[in-house]
Amino acid sequence: MSIATKTGDDGTTGLMYGRRVPKNDLRVEACGSVDELNAAIGLARALATPDFIRAHLFAIQQALIVLMGEVGVLTEDLKRYTTAGYSLVTPDMTARLDAVVLEIEAQNISFKGWATPGATVHAAALDVARTVCRRAERRVFDLKQSGALQNPEVGIYLNRLSDLLWLMARWSETQDGVAGK
Repeated sequence: MSIATKTGDDGTTGLMYGRRVPKNDLRVEACGSVDELNAAIGLARALATPDFIRAHLFAIQQALIVLMGEVGVLTEDLKRYTTAGYSLVTPDMTARLDAVVLEIEAQNISFKGWATPGATVHAAALDVARTVCRRAERRVFDLKQSGALQNPEVGIYLNRLSDLLWLMARWSETQDGVAGK
Protein backbone atom coordinates (compact mmCIF):
# COMPACT_ATOMS: atom_id res chain seq x y z
CA MET A 1 0.00 0.00 0.00
CA SER A 2 1.37 3.40 -0.98
CA ILE A 3 1.59 6.36 1.38
CA ALA A 4 -0.15 8.32 -1.41
CA THR A 5 -3.70 7.07 -0.87
CA LYS A 6 -5.26 9.98 -2.79
CA THR A 7 -8.20 9.95 -0.37
CA GLY A 8 -7.40 13.52 0.64
CA ASP A 9 -7.52 14.87 -2.89
CA ASP A 10 -11.08 16.05 -2.25
CA GLY A 11 -10.01 18.30 0.65
CA THR A 12 -10.89 15.89 3.45
CA THR A 13 -8.74 13.89 5.82
CA GLY A 14 -9.27 10.85 7.98
CA LEU A 15 -9.65 10.70 11.74
CA MET A 16 -9.82 7.62 13.94
CA TYR A 17 -12.56 5.12 13.19
CA GLY A 18 -12.91 6.09 9.54
CA ARG A 19 -14.34 9.54 10.22
CA ARG A 20 -13.62 12.09 7.49
CA VAL A 21 -13.57 15.84 8.00
CA PRO A 22 -12.42 18.84 5.94
CA LYS A 23 -8.68 19.45 6.07
CA ASN A 24 -9.31 22.88 7.62
CA ASP A 25 -11.53 21.51 10.40
CA LEU A 26 -10.65 22.89 13.86
CA ARG A 27 -9.68 19.40 14.99
CA VAL A 28 -7.33 18.94 12.05
CA GLU A 29 -5.83 22.39 12.65
CA ALA A 30 -5.18 21.46 16.29
CA CYS A 31 -3.68 18.06 15.38
CA GLY A 32 -1.53 19.64 12.70
CA SER A 33 -0.21 22.25 15.11
CA VAL A 34 0.65 19.58 17.67
CA ASP A 35 2.34 17.56 14.91
CA GLU A 36 4.42 20.65 13.99
CA LEU A 37 5.24 21.07 17.68
CA ASN A 38 6.46 17.48 17.91
CA ALA A 39 8.69 18.03 14.87
CA ALA A 40 10.06 21.29 16.31
CA ILE A 41 10.82 19.54 19.58
CA GLY A 42 12.47 16.76 17.59
CA LEU A 43 14.78 19.32 16.00
CA ALA A 44 15.60 20.80 19.41
CA ARG A 45 16.28 17.30 20.73
CA ALA A 46 18.56 16.50 17.77
CA LEU A 47 20.54 19.69 18.45
CA ALA A 48 20.76 19.15 22.21
CA THR A 49 23.99 17.87 23.65
CA PRO A 50 23.03 17.63 27.33
CA ASP A 51 21.40 14.27 28.07
CA PHE A 52 19.24 16.11 30.63
CA ILE A 53 17.48 18.06 27.87
CA ARG A 54 17.44 15.22 25.33
CA ALA A 55 15.73 12.85 27.77
CA HIS A 56 13.08 15.36 28.80
CA LEU A 57 12.35 16.37 25.19
CA PHE A 58 11.94 12.73 24.18
CA ALA A 59 9.50 12.15 27.06
CA ILE A 60 7.57 15.25 25.96
CA GLN A 61 7.40 13.93 22.40
CA GLN A 62 5.90 10.68 23.70
CA ALA A 63 3.33 12.68 25.70
CA LEU A 64 2.46 14.71 22.59
CA ILE A 65 1.55 11.49 20.79
CA VAL A 66 -0.99 10.83 23.55
CA LEU A 67 -2.23 14.41 23.30
CA MET A 68 -2.54 14.34 19.51
CA GLY A 69 -4.36 11.03 19.69
CA GLU A 70 -6.96 12.48 22.03
CA VAL A 71 -7.36 15.66 19.97
CA GLY A 72 -7.73 13.57 16.81
CA VAL A 73 -10.75 11.64 18.07
CA LEU A 74 -14.28 12.97 17.80
CA THR A 75 -16.02 13.38 21.16
CA GLU A 76 -18.56 10.69 20.28
CA ASP A 77 -15.70 8.22 19.72
CA LEU A 78 -13.78 8.90 22.95
CA LYS A 79 -15.38 6.01 24.86
CA ARG A 80 -14.43 3.63 22.05
CA TYR A 81 -10.92 5.14 22.01
CA THR A 82 -10.29 4.62 25.72
CA THR A 83 -11.90 1.19 25.69
CA ALA A 84 -9.39 0.24 22.98
CA GLY A 85 -6.63 1.08 25.49
CA TYR A 86 -5.60 4.53 24.32
CA SER A 87 -4.67 7.08 26.97
CA LEU A 88 -5.97 10.59 27.51
CA VAL A 89 -4.05 13.62 28.75
CA THR A 90 -3.99 13.59 32.56
CA PRO A 91 -2.98 15.99 35.34
CA ASP A 92 -0.05 13.63 36.05
CA MET A 93 1.37 14.45 32.62
CA THR A 94 1.24 18.15 33.44
CA ALA A 95 2.71 17.48 36.88
CA ARG A 96 5.75 15.88 35.19
CA LEU A 97 6.30 19.14 33.31
CA ASP A 98 5.94 21.10 36.54
CA ALA A 99 8.59 18.88 38.14
CA VAL A 100 11.05 19.64 35.33
CA VAL A 101 10.33 23.36 35.68
CA LEU A 102 11.15 23.15 39.38
CA GLU A 103 14.30 21.13 38.66
CA ILE A 104 15.55 23.77 36.22
CA GLU A 105 14.53 26.71 38.39
CA ALA A 106 16.49 25.19 41.29
CA GLN A 107 19.66 25.61 39.23
CA ASN A 108 21.46 28.91 38.92
CA ILE A 109 20.13 30.05 35.56
CA SER A 110 19.78 33.51 34.14
CA PHE A 111 16.42 34.66 32.83
CA LYS A 112 16.10 38.31 33.70
CA GLY A 113 13.75 40.18 31.42
CA TRP A 114 12.65 38.84 28.09
CA ALA A 115 15.05 36.86 25.93
CA THR A 116 15.91 37.49 22.32
CA PRO A 117 16.05 34.10 20.58
CA GLY A 118 19.23 33.18 18.76
CA ALA A 119 22.06 33.24 21.30
CA THR A 120 22.74 29.60 20.36
CA VAL A 121 21.35 27.27 17.74
CA HIS A 122 19.97 24.93 20.38
CA ALA A 123 18.28 27.67 22.41
CA ALA A 124 16.84 29.14 19.20
CA ALA A 125 15.39 25.71 18.30
CA LEU A 126 13.79 25.54 21.75
CA ASP A 127 12.34 29.03 21.23
CA VAL A 128 10.91 27.99 17.86
CA ALA A 129 9.36 24.97 19.57
CA ARG A 130 7.92 27.30 22.23
CA THR A 131 6.24 29.52 19.65
CA VAL A 132 4.85 26.51 17.80
CA CYS A 133 3.58 25.26 21.15
CA ARG A 134 1.75 28.54 21.73
CA ARG A 135 0.09 28.19 18.31
CA ALA A 136 -0.92 24.60 19.11
CA GLU A 137 -2.32 25.84 22.41
CA ARG A 138 -4.42 28.46 20.59
CA ARG A 139 -5.75 25.84 18.16
CA VAL A 140 -6.63 23.50 21.03
CA PHE A 141 -8.48 26.31 22.81
CA ASP A 142 -10.36 27.05 19.56
CA LEU A 143 -11.43 23.41 19.55
CA LYS A 144 -12.37 23.51 23.24
CA GLN A 145 -14.32 26.76 22.80
CA SER A 146 -16.29 25.16 19.96
CA GLY A 147 -17.34 22.36 22.32
CA ALA A 148 -15.44 19.71 20.37
CA LEU A 149 -12.85 19.02 23.10
CA GLN A 150 -13.95 18.07 26.58
CA ASN A 151 -10.68 17.52 28.46
CA PRO A 152 -9.36 20.83 29.85
CA GLU A 153 -6.02 19.17 30.68
CA VAL A 154 -5.02 19.22 27.00
CA GLY A 155 -4.79 23.01 26.99
CA ILE A 156 -3.25 23.13 30.44
CA TYR A 157 -0.52 20.71 29.33
CA LEU A 158 0.35 22.84 26.29
CA ASN A 159 0.36 26.03 28.34
CA ARG A 160 2.78 24.51 30.82
CA LEU A 161 4.89 23.01 28.04
CA SER A 162 5.43 26.39 26.39
CA ASP A 163 6.69 27.76 29.71
CA LEU A 164 9.04 24.80 30.07
CA LEU A 165 10.41 25.20 26.54
CA TRP A 166 11.16 28.86 27.25
CA LEU A 167 12.90 27.88 30.47
CA MET A 168 14.89 25.14 28.73
CA ALA A 169 16.13 27.68 26.18
CA ARG A 170 17.31 29.97 28.98
CA TRP A 171 18.94 26.97 30.73
CA SER A 172 20.73 26.08 27.51
CA GLU A 173 22.00 29.66 27.09
CA THR A 174 23.16 29.71 30.70
CA GLN A 175 25.00 26.42 30.27
CA ASP A 176 26.70 27.78 27.16
CA GLY A 177 27.66 31.01 28.94
CA VAL A 178 25.67 33.26 26.60
CA ALA A 179 22.57 34.04 28.68
CA GLY A 180 21.19 37.47 27.91
CA LYS A 181 23.22 37.93 24.72
